[in-house]
Amino acid sequence: MSENISEIDYKQVIEYALEPLIIHSQLKILYINRAAEIFFRASREDIIGASPLDIFKETSKSAIDKRILSAYEQPANIIEETIYRMDSTTVDVELYCHPVLMGNTKAIQTYVRDITERRLTEKRQKEITMQINELSATLVPLLEGIAVLPLLGSIDEERAVQLLDSIPVKVKEQKVKYLIVDFSGIYNLDSMVTGYIFKINNVLSLLGVLSIFSGLRPELALAAINLNINFKSTPTVSTVKDALHLLGVTYNETEINQQKTNKFSI
Repeated sequence: MSENISEIDYKQVIEYALEPLIIHSQLKILYINRAAEIFFRASREDIIGASPLDIFKETSKSAIDKRILSAYEQPANIIEETIYRMDSTTVDVELYCHPVLMGNTKAIQTYVRDITERRLTEKRQKEITMQINELSATLVPLLEGIAVLPLLGSIDEERAVQLLDSIPVKVKEQKVKYLIVDFSGIYNLDSMVTGYIFKINNVLSLLGVLSIFSGLRPELALAAINLNINFKSTPTVSTVKDALHLLGVTYNETEINQQKTNKFSI
């Protein structure tokens, strides 16, 4: 077994690896593999002998120089950078460096991974999340004095705090008396965030606004109970339509208070 391993031509292994690979020493590129030629859009004759710092933006060169010096002794952490190809186009990459020996020469082997698609996916996801967050922080007016707050997607602690800060202000600006908080679009909510959401109800109550919860799934209700959150002062219904029906039938505030005590308390 050991004899077979010793016969492997490791230069061929790295030459035909799919990921770009650069070996450099003392700020001079000594070797690149075929994948690196394709990636950097230049022949190895054009690249070998150049400085590895040349591919980086001026704002990054100082930090990369220090990183290279430390990488002679131990592997460096994976970092993300925007670098230049030989045709001056830029590309987002992930870089991983570790020390190697070329004969008696200390060198650094750097793997380059193109993360352009990942960055684009992250950007699109961020844009979608922002759109959902904006929609979820929007009070949708239904009738005079009645609005609905549609909670959508996954709510983390930061977003819950934003809701707690913004919703009472919007309720006051829009002169909302009855707010339907619809949970049917929520697919991820932990106990900490659940606590923030129900704090909104307490704040609105102090402002004289009656909240009605709709679409409250069993697991969310259980999380609220585990946090000792009391539903007795808040009507809970299955759908927004049910909430509107409740308000339509008992539009008088006194009747609503009586209705929520009799039918919608837990």
